Order: sequence, then structure tokens, then C-alpha cells
Amino acid sequence: MTLRNMTSLQMSSFLLIGIPGLEDFHFSIAFPFCFMYTVALVGNFTILFIIKTEQSLHEPMHLFLAMLAITDLILSTCTIPKMLGIFWFSSKEICLETCLIQMFFIHSFSAMESGILLAMAFDRYVAICYPLRHSTILTSQTIIKIALVIATRGVTLVMPFTFLVKRLHLCKTNIIYHTYCEHMALVKLACEDATVNIVYGLFVALFVVGFDIVFIALSYIMILKSVLNLPSNQARFKAFSTCGSHICVILMFYIPGLFTFLTHRFGHHIAPSIHILLANSYLLVPPMMNPIVYGVKTQQIRTRVLKVLLWHRI
Repeated sequence: MTLRNMTSLQMSSFLLIGIPGLEDFHFSIAFPFCFMYTVALVGNFTILFIIKTEQSLHEPMHLFLAMLAITDLILSTCTIPKMLGIFWFSSKEICLETCLIQMFFIHSFSAMESGILLAMAFDRYVAICYPLRHSTILTSQTIIKIALVIATRGVTLVMPFTFLVKRLHLCKTNIIYHTYCEHMALVKLACEDATVNIVYGLFVALFVVGFDIVFIALSYIMILKSVLNLPSNQARFKAFSTCGSHICVILMFYIPGLFTFLTHRFGHHIAPSIHILLANSYLLVPPMMNPIVYGVKTQQIRTRVLKVLLWHRI
């Protein structure tokens, strides 16, 4: 399929252009992306293996961490291999059905990751503010219910995107100025009014991100009040250290995500290359950094990794 404008035909396949304006650097850019993806795979699989095999880690915080690792693996794997194919092998073509599937996975698992970060904030709140009731509040059954609610919310809210996009007449062009299929990138190809898509996209973003950020913030306000009332400096430092890693993960996830969301709708003067690079970092940086941050900050995981490394050296 050639790069051409087809204003009268419904597109059945598209060309993912990569990073507009940086086409000459695609081959080189792919190497750090590939490195980050490799680190994400190794790190998250390591986290999952350690949590599965270490009985002492079968507690709420680490179970939520395992959910986060699974989500990160799926998010990065549904985008990065295709992205590397574009950069290294000029494998740009993607059919509509595959594009819609990729879009569904990206948005649904992004919503799930947001929900998991909220669950982890709630876990920290209970652990610090109600330490004696932590095991009775966050039981195994409660964690399973939370996981089901998070997954159901992600799938239920994002599923309409596929139907809303499929009903549109995508005929402006067959070129998607992105490295992956994103909802608004597809909506911009419509030859008809796409107000319903735009409004529903805003609703989902505000409902998921707005709801989660508000309750994460409330959790940490309550945590801060509780920590400041602790009697010893050592106890306060330990509590802040435990929460600090989670706050870093939250910022790494939400800042690039909010930037790319707002840029699609309001940032018309921002260079496309900057927008797409940040959109890629949204799917690359958290999956790579999450296992590193939690691996360094969580003593049980850090100790187990060191044991494995020292055993191999022996």
C-alpha cells in the first residue's frame, strides 16, 4: 500500500509512520527502545518469579506488585515489537482489525495500571494508618475482588472505543502519525463528525484518571498526617521511604500519560516528534522502572535477587 490520500475509500489497512520528523534516526532510536524493553521483560519476569516462589511475599503489597508487573508486560509487549519492526525493518503496515486490537489492549491495560496504583496506595494507607487491621481488611478474597473490579472496569470502559472507531468512515488518509494505534490518532482519520468519540474519550479519561488520582492523593494526605504523628524519626523515615517508591512510580505513569492525552486534544503547537516520543515513554519507562524501583526499595525482593546472583557466581 503506497502513501496516498484516499478521501473516498474506507481504509482497511494503515501505515504507522513512526516518529514524524525523525525518520532518518529511526534505526538508531530503536536501540535504546530495545534496551528498555529488554530491561522491562527481565525485570518484570524476575519480580513475578520471586513473588511466586517466595512464600513470605504472598501478601497484599507484593500481590499488587505482581499485578502491576503483568500489566506492564502486556502494555509493553503489545506495542514495542511492532515499534521496533517499524524502526528496523520498515514494517509499517497494519490492518484495521489488528490496529483496533492494539488500541484496546493499550487503553484497557493503561486503565488497569491506574487502578492497580490506586489499590497500592490504599494498601499503603491501611498498612500505615491501621497496621493492626491490615491483614483483616486486605484478605485474599478482598484482593481477588479488587483485581476483578480493576480488570472489569478497564475492559468495560475501553471496549466501546473499538465499536465507536469501527463505525467511523476512516478515509482521510491511510497514514497514522504514530508508532502504535491510539484512539485519537485513529479518530483524526475520520471523514465525518467524531464528536461522540471525543466526548466518550474525555469521559473515560476523567472517570479513570480523575477518580484514581483524587483517591490516591487522599490516601497520601491521610498517610502524611499519620506519619507526622509517629513518635520516632526512624519510624517516620521508614514510612516515607516505603511510600517514596510508590510516589515515583505514580509520577512516571501519570505525567507522560496526561501529557500525551492533553497534547492530542489541545497541544496543536507542540512538535509531533516530542509528542510521539513522550507517548512512547509512557509505555516504555514505567514497565522498565517499576521493577527496578520496587526491587531496590523492597528488602525481601532485593535480598532474594542478591541471593540468586551470588549463587550463580559461586
